[in-house]
Amino acid sequence: MGRQEDDQGQFFYVFDLDEVVPADHLVRQIDGVLDLDWVHKELAPYYSHTGRPSIDPVLMIRMLIVGYVFALRSERRLCAEVQVNLAYRWFCKLGIEDKIPDHSVFCRARYERFRESDALRRVFEGVVAMCIAAGLVGGEAFSIDASLIKADVDKKKRLPGDQPIAWPKISHAVREYLAALDAARNDEKDGGGDGGGSRGKPPKEISLTDAQASWVTRPGVNPFFAYDANYLIDNKAGIIVDAEGTRANRAVEIAVTQTMMDRVSRRFDLRPQRLAGDTAYGAVRLLKWLVDRKITPHIPVWDKSARPDGTFSRADFVFDQERNVYTCPGGAELTSTGNIDQGHIVHYRASKNDCSTCSLKPKCTTAVVRKVTRDLDEDVRDRVRALANTEAFQQSHRERKKVEMRFAHMKRILRLDRFRLRGLSGVRDEVLLTATAQNLRRLVKLLGRPPPPFAAACPA
Repeated sequence: MGRQEDDQGQFFYVFDLDEVVPADHLVRQIDGVLDLDWVHKELAPYYSHTGRPSIDPVLMIRMLIVGYVFALRSERRLCAEVQVNLAYRWFCKLGIEDKIPDHSVFCRARYERFRESDALRRVFEGVVAMCIAAGLVGGEAFSIDASLIKADVDKKKRLPGDQPIAWPKISHAVREYLAALDAARNDEKDGGGDGGGSRGKPPKEISLTDAQASWVTRPGVNPFFAYDANYLIDNKAGIIVDAEGTRANRAVEIAVTQTMMDRVSRRFDLRPQRLAGDTAYGAVRLLKWLVDRKITPHIPVWDKSARPDGTFSRADFVFDQERNVYTCPGGAELTSTGNIDQGHIVHYRASKNDCSTCSLKPKCTTAVVRKVTRDLDEDVRDRVRALANTEAFQQSHRERKKVEMRFAHMKRILRLDRFRLRGLSGVRDEVLLTATAQNLRRLVKLLGRPPPPFAAACPA
């Protein structure tokens, strides 16, 4: 039985940090693909040329990457782990005796230099560019989805959104919210609003801690405040080509889809042939936007025309495109006055004489006459409906599960089931860093083996 000597009287030690980090450790693999050479030059305008030298921004970015790759959710804990973990020290380019920055330096860098310079998005896009160069992005088929993430608030500290609020504490998140309100009011005064009407409706509940978080109510689930993490992925290997944190709102999900598609096209020259999504993205506004850009929407159409009471729905009426009339199951015609409601809805109305003498009226309507609505772009919806039974649509539906897997990985492995930062800017930072960590892990994993086989694109 051996015994360890407790004599520590050796005066000199030779210690090489590089030798104690295993060759197959994840930090070595990530360090081999991560490029941060641009940081000092790009961030130089955001630092003063006088005064005490700041903490190296490359060091802070490397530490943040360690935190999100290894699910260290607290910056205080991150600093403690880098202090004792030799692999983390090696990745952060710290010597064995180098001092670890205080956790408070991340807060100031985030609120000032990182957001002003958009440095975290630059890091994310640099990783995406490496994934493209490695052949992991096909560029033919994308999938879009959003996942609700709880906000870091106490849901009991809330007030109805339709009454004045005396803020008990003006935090960064509250200041950001009030600034957004002022900007929205200025846009309305300048005539810059979109005339959406209902979009100006006040929220049902407002959190006194993080006013930009949305109050979410779902059947069978206790209401809570949340944000959305939006991912746009390439279907070949599940690489996240764009990510954005937004308020939890269906209209915002549609708008951010257009933003991300445009940004990916501008930054990486990626123009997919098809986009897969769930019914939440089946609004006619997004479908038409995609069709106009020659992107096939493999998305179920958002349609609420079906009636649960068993009466005739709009699908039971036949539309004549040339004559611009609907024909009901009883053979009568429904015509339109030509007036357009809400900028895109046309109403078609049957005559009183036809409805009063129709034997099918009890199965049609209880009103005096039957009315049917049609969107100005209903032909786009019809074209998308016709795709639902094609093999290409079914293939996209299967591939869309990859984006759901990214969200499952986010919540279960990286532990982002609740945001730690508050305010919309903080949420965007966390979503970007999480997506960066996922892409880095995916990149180094797939670089060691051939890219996964990808089914040939099916004709739409």
